[in-house]
Amino acid sequence: MQINRSLFKIVIIFFLTACSPNFVTSPIPVSSSPGISRHIFTSYDNTELPLRMWLPSREIDGVIIAVHGFNDYSNFIKDAVSFFNNQKLAIYSYDQRGFGDTRTRSRWSGWQTLSNDLTTFIKLVREIHSHSPIYILGDSMGGAVTIVTMVKKDHPEVSGVILVAPAVWVRSEMPFYQRCLLWIAAHTMPWEKVTGESLEITASDNIEMLRELGKDPLVIKETRIDVLYGLSNLMDEAYRSAELFKINALMLYGEKDEIIPKKPVFEFYKRLPLKVEGQQKMLVYENGYHMLLRDLQAEIVMNDIVDWINDQAKSNFSLQNSRAIK
Repeated sequence: MQINRSLFKIVIIFFLTACSPNFVTSPIPVSSSPGISRHIFTSYDNTELPLRMWLPSREIDGVIIAVHGFNDYSNFIKDAVSFFNNQKLAIYSYDQRGFGDTRTRSRWSGWQTLSNDLTTFIKLVREIHSHSPIYILGDSMGGAVTIVTMVKKDHPEVSGVILVAPAVWVRSEMPFYQRCLLWIAAHTMPWEKVTGESLEITASDNIEMLRELGKDPLVIKETRIDVLYGLSNLMDEAYRSAELFKINALMLYGEKDEIIPKKPVFEFYKRLPLKVEGQQKMLVYENGYHMLLRDLQAEIVMNDIVDWINDQAKSNFSLQNSRAIK
């Protein structure tokens, strides 16, 4: 009986090891030539990622690097482009690995790789716009990638960070059964795909926009379980990094967000080190959903972002329909 039990344990261990989450690894290049062309961002390991850029017709007062969220891609910022361009702000956005039109679409490359891509991209944009302030706008998962990038000791210099509904839903705040199911599924059937159709979650009050996303072939509709597991690793890392996050920052969150729960977002903000000095602020929108930049009240959010960019040192924001968290 004891032999059978031991054999069973060995078989289980072998099975779990063989079916562990299968992340995409980046090969070490013999030589690296990162760069930016009109439609391609070549990253640190020579991986080519689709790039979109929107430049104002007149002089540039600042640059926003927009980092998209989970299962989204670089076009997520398109509805805000004309608004920001009219404020003399240039917009750059690329498809993160595993998303959009990238070669490894629907696979997870690891949060470290996503962070390295962002670091490389910021440095390249800095070379192009050496005299302009650069801001990182991280949306949802893009916010988490931004956080883990900006806490590195050698992080690239930027003038500020905007975190839009940042994905900091740490595992400890997830229901126990959900954590267990995710771990078991990721280690037994990582290739299986799931959808969010049965969750009855409202991501935005902009129904027409949601329908367009449903028709967009570059928006991922089915997600591998090991990708969800990788996303959880990223959110854990971002949440744990709060005390190390010492960058001028504006956090934005919607009271009606049904994607990222309120508690971990507020707990993350409370642990930020510079909020007392006024260098890190948070705005909460009473009628805001998760997709704040595409909600029906998106212009209010965009106005707040521009006001913050124009004057970080002062607290006299145009807060319309929002309240400051102290």
